Amino acid sequence: MSISAPPQPLLDVRGLKKTLGGKLVVDGVDLMCHAGEVIGLLGPNGAGKTTSLKMCYGFLRPDAGTIRIAGHDLTTDGDAARRALGVCTQDDTFDTDFTVRGNLEQTARYYRPLLPDLTRRIAALLDQFGLTEYADKKPDTLSGGYKRRLMIARAVVHQPQVVFLDEPTTGLDPQARMGVWELVSNLRAAGMAVVLTTHYMDEAERLSDRLILLQSGKVRATGTTRSLLGDVVGDHIVVIPANTPGFSEVEPWLQQHHNKPARVLEDWHIALEAIQLAAFVAAFPTLRYEVRPPTLDDLFLALGSESP
Repeated sequence: MSISAPPQPLLDVRGLKKTLGGKLVVDGVDLMCHAGEVIGLLGPNGAGKTTSLKMCYGFLRPDAGTIRIAGHDLTTDGDAARRALGVCTQDDTFDTDFTVRGNLEQTARYYRPLLPDLTRRIAALLDQFGLTEYADKKPDTLSGGYKRRLMIARAVVHQPQVVFLDEPTTGLDPQARMGVWELVSNLRAAGMAVVLTTHYMDEAERLSDRLILLQSGKVRATGTTRSLLGDVVGDHIVVIPANTPGFSEVEPWLQQHHNKPARVLEDWHIALEAIQLAAFVAAFPTLRYEVRPPTLDDLFLALGSESP
């Protein structure tokens, strides 16, 4: 009985490196994303997320590494690779001389081969993204949420296979953010490979099938939210108000166990493995505190407490 080979990723990036201003900002990054998958690219400011994305969609040339989009090498077969990718940048980059419909038409005409039945394609996108009633308006008259809808619609007007969304909901209100979440889910359902960067941890957790954590230009960890938290943070978070009686006795215990807590307003957040939590409970039987599961916010706090 023959065993079929696993499907090849639509995005296949190996050994990506880039130096900017004399500093190595991306150092050997690997990224893979399959059809119908959303990967969340996370990391603190300066981790190399946006630089990595810019290399993946051809805005920056890598110093080393390979980038394949839908089987096409971005360096040696650039036209075919770019035809297979779509990009929604952090900033709105509309042409304000054209209407909403005109922006989609002009973008689609950049790609070869030209889309058949472009009028029907754009009408379908306007409907799918809730933009039909704004089709003949200028983009700068739209609300923030509808501007982001147009940016994503423009990124997929040519029916790409790989889509890069760089912080697509920054600055939006909660309702507009959820509207964009629905659109991202639709891209996944359509079989696209989606790479998403965001600083909203609830967004990363809700949308991503897999997370890739960058730190100092390198991949620190990759996996599901649960596995990432277990690898980087720990099993439990103990929350203790700083003014809790007896907290001064906790500090020497933390130093002894090489644990550096994070300060959030008036609370200390302490990440502990299961065996450490048992020891903590035994050491402080009368101390008042809260124990909860870790979140992606705790992950960023943990990264911030580490020495560079």
